[in-house]
Amino acid sequence: MPETATQPSNTASAPPHFDGEGFLIDHQTWSTQLARDLALQEGVGELGENHWQLLHHIRERYLNLGALPNMRLVCRATGIPRWKVHSLFGSCLSIWRIAGLPDPGEEAKAYLG
Repeated sequence: MPETATQPSNTASAPPHFDGEGFLIDHQTWSTQLARDLALQEGVGELGENHWQLLHHIRERYLNLGALPNMRLVCRATGIPRWKVHSLFGSCLSIWRIAGLPDPGEEAKAYLG
């Protein structure tokens, strides 16, 4: 599979740096291995096909829009119902962190929580 903004190589070129709340400061340092590590730290466990589908979609939408994607639209686009998203990740905030995206701001964090 060719490397894209949503499907990076398995190794990042620079070490990742996080803010005080655990958000990746530079989304370009994200890698699939980092996502696996973050999923374990967040208590999500091993990432399966649905996890990756959501992570890549959310990264793509964020990188294209520069903003938080609407979860209703994410669920519609991926075909994964909201209840399943919560059973996979626990919260939308966990998806955001594991996807390696920067702090979305206080209002967005309230929405994602």
